[in-house]
Amino acid sequence: MASQELRHLVSDHPRVMVVDGSKLVRKLIADVLARELPQVEVVPCESVAAARAALAGGVVDLVTTALVLPDGDGHAVARAVREAAGQSYVPVIVVSGSAQEELEQRRFTEDVTDYFDKSLGHGALAAFIRGYVQPEPIPGARVLYVEDSKVVALATKRMLERHKLQVLHFPGVEEALDHLEQHRVDPHGEGDPGADLVLTDVYLKGELSGRDLLERIRTGFGYGKRRLPVLVMTGDANRDNQSELLRAGANDLVLKPIEERLLVTKALFQLRVARLAGARPG
Repeated sequence: MASQELRHLVSDHPRVMVVDGSKLVRKLIADVLARELPQVEVVPCESVAAARAALAGGVVDLVTTALVLPDGDGHAVARAVREAAGQSYVPVIVVSGSAQEELEQRRFTEDVTDYFDKSLGHGALAAFIRGYVQPEPIPGARVLYVEDSKVVALATKRMLERHKLQVLHFPGVEEALDHLEQHRVDPHGEGDPGADLVLTDVYLKGELSGRDLLERIRTGFGYGKRRLPVLVMTGDANRDNQSELLRAGANDLVLKPIEERLLVTKALFQLRVARLAGARPG
């Protein structure tokens, strides 16, 4: 089981923060989620300030937010989620009647992972959220996996392949970087980076560490968290060290010893976010 700071849609009671200025809307969404997804714990917030206070009190696993709020907007909520200490890269979904307009005008920031048209109704919203908290397999998705222990690599590779993921294993960062370089995406974002997700141990025997690989992907190649998600495996339970990896660009962390359900759930979520982002027009 993940730590309290880094649990991510894998606990028995994932926390969903619902941010909306209307008490009635918050109650409607909470009631629908309680009926359709009884394992979900709803954290209702009426404003950006309330959302920040909730984040200071503990991490969340998913956020829905209205676009217009009494003291700001949904973008401010999304930014607060990304800046919260110890908070992994979780879905932030804008629920709005003008979501399509925001999309067409390119006003959504990188902090927002998805959007939902509120005119579809709260029942449809519950089904939408279910896709995140109960992710379906994505057959053939490519995981670039960096691990120097043959025993660990074999066990982890089998875990991922049982869920129909394709694993590209490399024993060191240098080999992984060679692969990424061969598939470098052009400056306009056109092309295939050679993988759909990167999974790496933070500590490796070579000259370069998993942290170095993360830094190269984010700054050297310029791939953002949705362009090429990165999961980092670590045995370090220190919250400050974990937060530093997240600030450096890791989408999420997997604590060792690795538990299969935890690893697969995190991987499938990040793949889903990346594919939704890539499927959007514009």
